[in-house]
Order: sequence, then structure tokens, then C-alpha cells
Amino acid sequence: MPSKDILIEKLLEGDEDFKNLYFEHRKLDDRISDIENKDNLSIDEELEVKKLKKIKLSLKDRMQIRINIYKKDN
Repeated sequence: MPSKDILIEKLLEGDEDFKNLYFEHRKLDDRISDIENKDNLSIDEELEVKKLKKIKLSLKDRMQIRINIYKKDN
């Protein structure tokens, strides 16, 4: 069984939906880091981080489903 990194590479090359999910996940990760690196977060920023983390988790779940399908089919 290939490692998860190899599976991700294969999906990034051949699955446009997975690629979109992956890069959106990375973009959210960067945005969350940018906000969290501030010294004092406003309440709005704290709420935004919570919201972005939920979206990020949803994207991760959707990527995992695609990984599982790929593993089953190959």
C-alpha cells in the first residue's frame, strides 16, 4: 500500500476535485496562521478562526473520502 503522501501526489496529478480541495485547505491553513500570529485577537478574529477551522476540517474530511475511494479502486 503506497504511503499517504504518494496517494496525495497521485490525486493532485489526476483528480481536479481533490486538487481544488487540497489547495483550498492549504489556503485556509495560511489564513488561520496569519490571524493566530497576531498578538491580540479581536472577538471577530477569534470567530473567524473558529469558522475557518470548521471549513478546513470539512475539506479534510472530503479529501479523506477521495483518498479512500482511490485506495479502494486501485
